[in-house]
Amino acid sequence: MSPPTDDTGEHGVVPPPGPAGGASQGTLRETNLRLVTRTVLESPVPPSRADVAQRTRLTRSTVSRLVDDLLGGGVLAETEAPGPVRSGRPGTPLVAGPVAALGMLVNVAGLVARVVDLGGRVLAEGALERDLRGGSADDVLTDLAALARRVLDDVPPGVALAGARLALPGVVGTASDTLLVAPNLGWSEVTPRTLLTPAALGGLRLRLGNEADLAARTVAAPAPGREGPLRDFLYVSGEVGIGGAVVVGGSVLTGRHGWAGEIGHVCVDPHGPPCRCGSTGCLERYVGRDELAALVGVDPAVVGQVLPRLVADGDPAASAAVERAVWALGIALAGAVNLIDTPAIVLGGHLAQVGDLLCAPLEATLARRVLSSRWVPPVVRAAGGGPAPAATGAALAELDDVVERPFAWLQRNRLPQSGSDSA
Repeated sequence: MSPPTDDTGEHGVVPPPGPAGGASQGTLRETNLRLVTRTVLESPVPPSRADVAQRTRLTRSTVSRLVDDLLGGGVLAETEAPGPVRSGRPGTPLVAGPVAALGMLVNVAGLVARVVDLGGRVLAEGALERDLRGGSADDVLTDLAALARRVLDDVPPGVALAGARLALPGVVGTASDTLLVAPNLGWSEVTPRTLLTPAALGGLRLRLGNEADLAARTVAAPAPGREGPLRDFLYVSGEVGIGGAVVVGGSVLTGRHGWAGEIGHVCVDPHGPPCRCGSTGCLERYVGRDELAALVGVDPAVVGQVLPRLVADGDPAASAAVERAVWALGIALAGAVNLIDTPAIVLGGHLAQVGDLLCAPLEATLARRVLSSRWVPPVVRAAGGGPAPAATGAALAELDDVVERPFAWLQRNRLPQSGSDSA
């Protein structure tokens, strides 16, 4: 069977029909630009143009024109071939280009700003560690704007910035870009754009996201176009509060209003302690960072590092704290798995730091409590990666727009486009 062709006779990907039933040339171009971009970014070894043509089934001439445009727009870049050059004309390897985005995080423990590029590399970052509970939203966001400006000043010359996104630990109204409520911060009805304006962020327009949703993004795809080992899982973010995100096919399932995944406020005991959200017996009152630290008498900032050592030393309070956490997590996670049919749980934050204590007993609990475990026993894993993954995920989410809509990126930046529009 011959591969599909566009109207120039070149092999290409067939896009959805246009308004008149035919393929839109703009849609075809966007589809092929996206295909070439993703092929380069997902490759473990930088491919040449010939490699891209072979993998995409596009003709070499089409790939060459598309690559030229992507190079001009900074989406891709050329690099030197590693090792000895073979005889004949060598292909120049293609890599992610100098396009990056700003990701920011406001959490109870402080502020983070981080610039990440299309290759998943951190180009600049900064953090302010402080307890933000009860702090004025205006004061905190003013400090975040100053931190972001310092970080942006450290970005190397020649890097184009695609956007800015802020991760927040609460319910975010996706339609209005408003933080509706963040119980642990004590914030409600906050619109960060009023202070984090384009003028304050180097010309970048701000978008918002939920902290756990964006942290889960780093597990599903650690860099733009590069899939992680898990594509379907429930991410549990461990901090002062407990957040959650349901990931299906590599994408976060946000729900109709963007509020899905709030597993920290799933009730594990209706007669349990009162929660900051106004309910009682919420999961985060049993496995939140402060709660675990109080049970073992240590500083909350180091409970993730200290707890494994205390358990190894036979500390009874530490062992009791772990048993209580497994009990509470087991109830909440079993209910979630029975409801959404996910095969894996990923623990983040301080829960990942104590993952060696939690994963095996939680798997045993889920095997008993999950109806389908006889056929597909849920696995529990600790998230890897560095600190403040939501800040990284916020930047990656902005870069997703460049990868998925490279034609729009080229148009916005008024970059030259070679060849015919049908490429």
